[in-house]
Amino acid sequence: MTKTLVLIPTYNEKDNIPILVADLMTIPGVSVMVLDDQSPDGTGKVADELGVKYPGRVFALHRTGQRGLGVSYLEGFHRAIDSDYDFVGQMDADLSHDPKYLPAMIEAAGKGADLVIGSRYLNGISVVNWPLRRIILSQFANFYIRTVTGLHLRDITTGYRCWRRESLAKLPLDRIVSDGYAFLLDVTFMAADAGLEIVESPIIFIERRIGASKLSSGVLLESLLTPWKLIMRHGRIKSR
Repeated sequence: MTKTLVLIPTYNEKDNIPILVADLMTIPGVSVMVLDDQSPDGTGKVADELGVKYPGRVFALHRTGQRGLGVSYLEGFHRAIDSDYDFVGQMDADLSHDPKYLPAMIEAAGKGADLVIGSRYLNGISVVNWPLRRIILSQFANFYIRTVTGLHLRDITTGYRCWRRESLAKLPLDRIVSDGYAFLLDVTFMAADAGLEIVESPIIFIERRIGASKLSSGVLLESLLTPWKLIMRHGRIKSR
């Protein structure tokens, strides 16, 4: 049986994380590492309790120092690369990413894809409970990024992903300087620039049920600037 480690960054997600982890534990071969950013609501303690409930399958990493999505994932990536897992997953903690799509993503990685992206836009628009303005914004962001960078993906900004661990280990991760949601673009661009095979697997995205969104105007601005930073650093992705 192949083994997958799913990385889940958290900040104030104590109500969501038990639900998500319980669903992931129903998938054979899947383990979880909760990357907690010193959540004041006690998410870290909940993650520790889940580690006791699911020994050897759930791990809590209590991060210190700089906070943020990108630095959390980088720390998780380095730990995953040094492990013996076959695949490395990425998921949001807010229940917007349904674990039922993960087996298909793992299967695609097992068939040779280096990075599998859980795509909201592969089969039309597959999102639930989003206002029209957010759908338009997300669609425009992906069109904008494709145009600027040359990345030929329908959903570049999604946070639901599955990597082959050996492929992830080939990337110069220490060169990534983006944080927040721009980190997702940065690492995707890096994978494409390295010639890794990236495929999309369809998902239905459901807006968070509990808690508040962490999307801000600063995050949006960074996402607009990051494509230009990437092409100045590497050039556009050439069609393959």
